[in-house]
Amino acid sequence: MAESPSGWAVVDVVANGLCGSDHHLLGMGVTVTLGHEIAGRLPDGTPVAIQPIDYCGSCAACLDGRAELCAGLFGPLGVAVDGGLADRVAVPVACLVPLEADVSPAIGCLAEPVAVAVHAVNRAVDLDAGRVLVVGGGAIGLAAVVAAQQTGADVDLAARHPHQIAAGERLGAGSAPRRDYDVVIEAAGSGSALGEAIERCRPGGTVSIPGFYWEPITVQAPASWLTKQIDLMPSMLYGHHHGRREIDVAAELLASRPDLADAIVTHRFELDDAPEAFAVSADRAAGAIKVVVEPGRH
Repeated sequence: MAESPSGWAVVDVVANGLCGSDHHLLGMGVTVTLGHEIAGRLPDGTPVAIQPIDYCGSCAACLDGRAELCAGLFGPLGVAVDGGLADRVAVPVACLVPLEADVSPAIGCLAEPVAVAVHAVNRAVDLDAGRVLVVGGGAIGLAAVVAAQQTGADVDLAARHPHQIAAGERLGAGSAPRRDYDVVIEAAGSGSALGEAIERCRPGGTVSIPGFYWEPITVQAPASWLTKQIDLMPSMLYGHHHGRREIDVAAELLASRPDLADAIVTHRFELDDAPEAFAVSADRAAGAIKVVVEPGRH
């Protein structure tokens, strides 16, 4: 492993997935190189994904096993420091995520969004053999379908676009949402989606919320939100669960469920075509789910 004296490694980027947050950051005029869904190879050829954040390990949150709340958080890559929309990226060695032999970096870039979904599932307690609904058919929503299935849950998907519903069905999700789910995962990031999640959750159930709200929202929820005493469980980033990094679990999930990458990745572009990649990524109605930029493809 190539490592600098300061504990950094240089990774030759093979693939970088575009996230909705990249569109927002671009509009905000962020000056760093974007890209936080990264995978590539070390100089010796070792394939790795990248966790775009690193934890201090010594603050109260880290010591309590809640690393995602770290007070000394490094990064994220592509937000606070240069990220993966480049031929190479420098990352702390602690951010390297080993990939199994049958998971190429072209797929490994999904480890980051899948880790978000894994954390959302882990945040929602008592999933074993329960009934789960995922609201939102983007990359994180589809990854949440698979992560919830791994617990033994019966999982349905509510999504806006036909191609998202079709992708969910390929992964084994039901496509006729009902009511009274034990857990609902709101992965769309809108007030209307949160309202639907609350409405479809059973009394005493849990709504896990990995969806990110860039602006204040009005929750379009029925009055039964209060009478049902639903637990709203915000879910941000990822950390450790039962002593394991959730992004390592995500990388293993990509190996055990190769159909997940097939369902999520809809478009691939070379780095020189990044403007077109962003345009396609922004048009969900046209069929995009996950758009991947590949600096290593020439």
